[in-house]
Amino acid sequence: MITDASAAALRVLLRLRHDPSGIAITLAGPLVLVLAFGYIVGSAITVPGGDYREYLLPGLFVLIAVNIIPALVTMSRDNRLGVVDRYRSMPITRSAIPLGQAIATSLYGFVNFVLMGAVGLLVGWRIETGPLDVFEALGLLLLTQFAMTWVGLYLGLVLRSQEAAGQLAIVVLPVSMVSNLMVPTDGMPAWLRTIADWNPVSALGQAVRELCGNPAPPASAWPLHHPVAASLPWAGVILAVFAPLGTLRFARPR
Repeated sequence: MITDASAAALRVLLRLRHDPSGIAITLAGPLVLVLAFGYIVGSAITVPGGDYREYLLPGLFVLIAVNIIPALVTMSRDNRLGVVDRYRSMPITRSAIPLGQAIATSLYGFVNFVLMGAVGLLVGWRIETGPLDVFEALGLLLLTQFAMTWVGLYLGLVLRSQEAAGQLAIVVLPVSMVSNLMVPTDGMPAWLRTIADWNPVSALGQAVRELCGNPAPPASAWPLHHPVAASLPWAGVILAVFAPLGTLRFARPR
């Protein structure tokens, strides 16, 4: 399984290497988010106890980590073009292809996080804690991205249509936006704030902020008081559900 998954991950990375536009979009998209939100939106938002850019950067890290669209579109394209059927005919482990895709996503996701962090430092973001805390935050982000990639792979196999996969972003985006990633939740209506505070995405954003020493406005919900403890089980549950589902769906002919 490890050998097959490594070969599948290498295929994804090699294809990305020969796709300059894909590399540009993959790397430039998060950087544009940092600059746009940091300067355009940030000029109109104040955060108690700190600078908005220091509040924003961890939220953008999480936004990238939970983004399932790249994996969804890639798998739906391979499914539509018959690449998945060719894989099914090969003597390889059935979990190898989706596992390889998830590994490749984590590898260039790591590059994304490093580049975003570098740009964030240029625009005013600061890390106020030690290296161990930073590595813990990065580990949480990569674990979440690895888990969410399985969600995208499963949905890509179910939808099959690359166009439908791309349009699903309209449905997925509100899940991330109803959270504390971009703005504190204390200004939301009570019912919406409750939803946002208990959103697993908010717990991960709070965890990254605390581990990096960035402003983290107080909240009443338990996940925001214990963000690391709340984030790890969610990643485990997503993996436990969607890794088997994705593998079974991949192994099953149309």
